[in-house]
Order: sequence, then structure tokens, then C-alpha cells
Amino acid sequence: MSPKKAAAPDPARSLALLWGSHTKAGRSGLTVRSIVDTAIELADANGLEAVSMRMVAEQLKVGTMSLYTHVPGKGELTDLMFDTVYGDLYADVDEPARQPGGWRGALEFIAQRNWDVLTKHAWIHEVPTMRNALGPNITLKYEAELRPLDGLGLTDVEMDSALTLVLTHVHGTARAGAEQLRTQRDTGLSDQEWWREISPTLTHVMAGAADRFPVAGRVGTSVGEHFQSVIDPAHALSFGLTRILDGISLLIDER
Repeated sequence: MSPKKAAAPDPARSLALLWGSHTKAGRSGLTVRSIVDTAIELADANGLEAVSMRMVAEQLKVGTMSLYTHVPGKGELTDLMFDTVYGDLYADVDEPARQPGGWRGALEFIAQRNWDVLTKHAWIHEVPTMRNALGPNITLKYEAELRPLDGLGLTDVEMDSALTLVLTHVHGTARAGAEQLRTQRDTGLSDQEWWREISPTLTHVMAGAADRFPVAGRVGTSVGEHFQSVIDPAHALSFGLTRILDGISLLIDER
């Protein structure tokens, strides 16, 4: 039996909520912002699956039906949560463009800020983003992150593609970091402890298969010894970002 899918948000209702007032209180004293903030706290602590209208209501000490006068359901609530966590990403729309180092320094700044948000709110990885409603904060984010690339000779599509390349890399490495932390929490072992535990057996197994996997054995051992783990997400972020920016630099030079 397949798992029950959560109801998809109504795009029109989500957009109306996203661009409407979040501070106007109803009869119960609730506001959209208080509901969203509580939902974010729940998701930060226990993941997006822990967020339900009932659980949010319990945290706010109100009846569940009181929430529905402000937010129609979890789908729309998730859209609001997603937009809200990006509200403090930048001080203003030109903050990325003001960073030292020109467009490259701006993209490094953008990558780090997005990494920080994804690290703080790991549940974002559970939110489908291909058709998420475009709220004011996400729209401002897009504007702020495109401005450093404007006027460099890139086409509009190339500007969007360059930004997408950077952000996709950040999301991928941040997702690996979230999985690493979740595994550590679930097993009760740090990566260093886990590596020390498996190293003797791994060394023995790989010694017997050295002829079959000479490169994989050598490289895998080097990586494990260097990071005391399978991966270091922060290193992966930095290494990959440098390579990506080098490629974007070549494209800009061609223009």
C-alpha cells in the first residue's frame, strides 16, 4: 500500500496568503506569522513530517479549527514556511552586489548565505521547489541574487543558469550535510567514531580485493583518512563552488 500523499497547496490561495498581511490578528489573537513561526520551530526540531495543523494548534494552545481561519491547510502552510525562512537572507536587495570581489565575491556570498539557511532549516530539503508559490521573500531573493550577474554580457537565460548552477551545488552539499548529521544522531556515533570502528574490517576486505579496485581502494582510503568520514560537506561546497565559478568566469570572458 503506497503512503498517503499530502494534499497539494492551492496556488491561488498560497499566493494570496504569501502576499497578504501576516500580522493582522483574528478573534483568537492568532496571526498568520505566529502560526508560521510555530510551524518552523516544529520543523526545525523534528522535520517537516512533524508539522500538522493539529500539532501547531497544540503548541499555540488553541483549537485546531482556529488555524483554518488563517491558513487553509498544511500545503499552504508549507509555502508560507518556505518563503518566511528566506526573509532574513539579505539585509537588502543589493547586499550581494556590494560584496568585495565583484560578481565572483557576490556569488560566494550568496552560496554561503544559502548554505547557512539550509543548514539551519534542514527540512527545506523535503519541500518540492519546482512549482512552489513565488512569495515576496523568494522573489526578493531571486532579484538580489541576479543583480551581481547583470551587465556582464550574459544573456538572461545564462544569468539564470549560472545562478541555478551555484544554488543546485549548495543544495546538494547541504543535503549531504543534513544526511550526515541525521545519521550521526540515529546511530549515536560521530563520523570519526564510525570510521575508527570500520577501518580494521575495511582494510582487511580491501586488501583482498586490491587487484579488482586499485584506484577506488587507494582514493577511498585517502579520503577516509583525510576527513575521517565518507565526505566533508563543507569541503565539497568550497571545492565545487570554486570549480563552478571558474567555469562561469570563462563564459563571461567569452562575452
